Amino acid sequence: MKPVFKEVYSLDKKCYEKFNLTEDILMEHAAYSMALEIYKRFPKFSKINIVAGPGNNGADGVTLARILHGDYIVNLYLPLGAKSQMCKLQLERFEAVGGKVKENCESGDVIVDALFGSGLKRDLSDEIAGLIRKMNKAKAFKIACDIPTGIDDNGNLRPVAFKADITVTMGAEKLSLYSDAAKDYVGEIIRADLGVSFNKYKGPTHYHVWEKEDLILPLRDKQNAHKRTYGHLGVLVGEKPGAGIMAAMAAFNFGAGLVSVVSHDDKINIPYEIMHSHHIQGFSALAFGMGLDNHFDDEMEEILKLDIPMVIDADMFYRSEIKDFLSKENIVLTPHPKEFAALLKVVGMGEYSPSDVQKNRFYLAEEFSKKYPKIVLLLKGANKIIAYKGNLHIDPNGSVALAKGGSGDVLSGMIGSLLAQGWHPLKATIHASLAHSIAGNYEPNYALTPLKLIKRLENLA
Repeated sequence: MKPVFKEVYSLDKKCYEKFNLTEDILMEHAAYSMALEIYKRFPKFSKINIVAGPGNNGADGVTLARILHGDYIVNLYLPLGAKSQMCKLQLERFEAVGGKVKENCESGDVIVDALFGSGLKRDLSDEIAGLIRKMNKAKAFKIACDIPTGIDDNGNLRPVAFKADITVTMGAEKLSLYSDAAKDYVGEIIRADLGVSFNKYKGPTHYHVWEKEDLILPLRDKQNAHKRTYGHLGVLVGEKPGAGIMAAMAAFNFGAGLVSVVSHDDKINIPYEIMHSHHIQGFSALAFGMGLDNHFDDEMEEILKLDIPMVIDADMFYRSEIKDFLSKENIVLTPHPKEFAALLKVVGMGEYSPSDVQKNRFYLAEEFSKKYPKIVLLLKGANKIIAYKGNLHIDPNGSVALAKGGSGDVLSGMIGSLLAQGWHPLKATIHASLAHSIAGNYEPNYALTPLKLIKRLENLA
């Protein structure tokens, strides 16, 4: 797990005021970190094109040009000139070692985008947007300085962005690098230290990114146990029984000792290992909402009275009854953007389209979490967001292979399984999400199915 930050200006300021570092020192370390990535990837005298902006992000690029000059063929292009004092100073230094500014962006082995870093709040001009499109088309290894140009503080494209192979982000990782929109543009994210240990540089944050190595699996460490030691999950099966059955199968394959589907249909076809019940009693956890439609309307008050953990999905987010669950303990909600928009409307937090939700994912998840601090929210997407008590936990480990019907049902079943096994709702949600993401990295990425995903849970240990 690693911390990420909405902004790093306050962290840079601490370096100046507390550690007596200067802007110049931080800039030299930032540029040298990019240089190291080039040195280890490309032989001497490769052609390096650096496109730098007029401010301090551009100054990082100009500094990089000076460091590489003499070891590489360096082409520095400043489409908007040099305007900040640091950019002007670094340009003087570059020219002092024999560097010359080019008239345009040339072809080469590497393109470095140092136009605009974090802090972008408006759309790029037509000129710069056109330049970014040209850079993206170039057949070169692409490096972004701090954050790809065109990605704003909310992680949205304004209106285009540089598509990097790696992003060398300065000081600390920014929250905007982990938006769904940014996922196709940031490439591998590499953090650069700025003249002081990261442990000294960083500050408190409400945002964390979880990595593959953080995964904890429900491995059994006791021999003296029986099936009820590992819980009994009940899964409500409604109008579309396949959704609930897949959730039940995932739960059973993720460690639950017993799994039952609850259905009013006596002829429902379920795997032999999954049990069938007509009653919503006797479970250690409950999963419902997927494919539910209006089934179990008459039992909703009975469900609400149950004092057991629950994972709630899909159809429930369109119903007013969802409000009754939001004051309970041990509840996990797993909406996708459209369902989250419906949920926000139901609870009176505003009317949003799915597109609005995607543009404001971090903000809306955080605000919902503050309003309902007992609830664990998992907002699905290219990078899943798990919100609890105003803190955001981000799982960026999934792939586009998971963009298939049924993937979300599998995830709900996995969370339900861990809830049934006695895990805290936040822990259950984080580690089920990680396992789901890792199992979902499948090739060819168009061929993953829910049943394959469930089977792959066996290979994570």
